[in-house]
Amino acid sequence: MKINATEIRVGMILEYKDDLWEVLKTNHVKPGKGGAFAQVEMKSLIKNTKLNERFRSSETVEKASIEEVKYNFLYSDETNFYFMNPNSFEQININKDNVGEKGIFLSENLEVIIYFHDEKPINLSLPNHITCNVKVTEAAIKGQTVSSSYKPATLDNGVNIQVPPFVETGDKIIIDTRTMQYIKKI
Repeated sequence: MKINATEIRVGMILEYKDDLWEVLKTNHVKPGKGGAFAQVEMKSLIKNTKLNERFRSSETVEKASIEEVKYNFLYSDETNFYFMNPNSFEQININKDNVGEKGIFLSENLEVIIYFHDEKPINLSLPNHITCNVKVTEAAIKGQTVSSSYKPATLDNGVNIQVPPFVETGDKIIIDTRTMQYIKKI
């Protein structure tokens, strides 16, 4: 399906230069002289490379026809992540290189959305919020100023984030998988 360059949004998957590209960043620019354009940063889902491209507002690009199916994460090995469709019990695997950084958030039975292009799994989407355990964090120092109200913490999956001073080692917290930021304590 053809879309106008001004309709490109973060997370879309485009067919461009004989490859599938996930849009990472987009910025609409209207310079003082000349026509407006969209500056788009994309990541190849097949070759795992990045590309910065400039599309004029009048240009059209091909939005990939993608099928979205819910799957549950099962387990991983050295090279792949394995998932099961909860309705049909069909199992599939996706290469760890295709999943990228999202793989650190996968835990047993986590429900994800897997994107298929021509019946081949190409990428996955995590839930926006997931629950993690705080493995290690420093003790809060009384009298700290508001400007330094966050402290570093390491989660059970190895991710390092900033948390408020009342969060302690062993606490369960909810984090945003898109921004890797603390949301709330459970």
